[in-house]
Amino acid sequence: MNTGLRHTLTQLGWLNAALYWLGRSLDKASAGRWSLHRYRFVAQYVGDQPLCAGRGADIDIAAHTWDQAVPAAYPRPAAVVRERFAQGAYSLAAWRHGRLAGYLWLVLDAYQEDEVRVRYRLPRADASWDFDVWIAPDERLGWAFPRLWDAARQQLRERGVRWTCSRISAFNPASLRAHARIGTVRLGDALFVRCGEWQWMFATVAPYIHLSRHDASFPQLTFDTGALADVAPPEPPCPPSKKSATS
Repeated sequence: MNTGLRHTLTQLGWLNAALYWLGRSLDKASAGRWSLHRYRFVAQYVGDQPLCAGRGADIDIAAHTWDQAVPAAYPRPAAVVRERFAQGAYSLAAWRHGRLAGYLWLVLDAYQEDEVRVRYRLPRADASWDFDVWIAPDERLGWAFPRLWDAARQQLRERGVRWTCSRISAFNPASLRAHARIGTVRLGDALFVRCGEWQWMFATVAPYIHLSRHDASFPQLTFDTGALADVAPPEPPCPPSKKSATS
């Protein structure tokens, strides 16, 4: 076994490593028309205590609104950003000395995934969905994430939100480790296989199996956080980062 394969196996475990390499092979053989994604769904309690209060004072947090231009060096296309705003999502951005240090997106009620065809629904008013948490590579060991997440948690608490849900790529070991450190509750898993216009989903959440043949056909996964009210996991005083560059 060469070094690359051994490292992937160590990082991901045998099942995720096998799926990861299968996905890589499908993508290469089909010139990008076939793909494979495996997600883990988690919920994080929106606590009252600030993260690392008083640190990172040189980082400013500001809302990125729909009528503002996409910042320079933003890692997502403008069309994707416009579609997120159209869904009712909103974004917070972290700035250090006028340079984008990171951002995160939040939405209440439901979110249409933009990597595969699926809709995530939250039936409770005290839950939100967070997605695409991004921190600039040279900021990932600093205070950008705690400052950004403090601002997001304050806004969510003011809205009465107690749990925020998200999906993580099972092929992203750094993100999986970061989520484990901050204390999350696992809600389920899903595997998506895309072959041209066709998409298969196999999930541990209803409807469990779904076949989509076109863009207008997609499964809806519902995550009810009502049963989690009394099992809030303890939070560390200062998590280094919730996610890596992409979740």
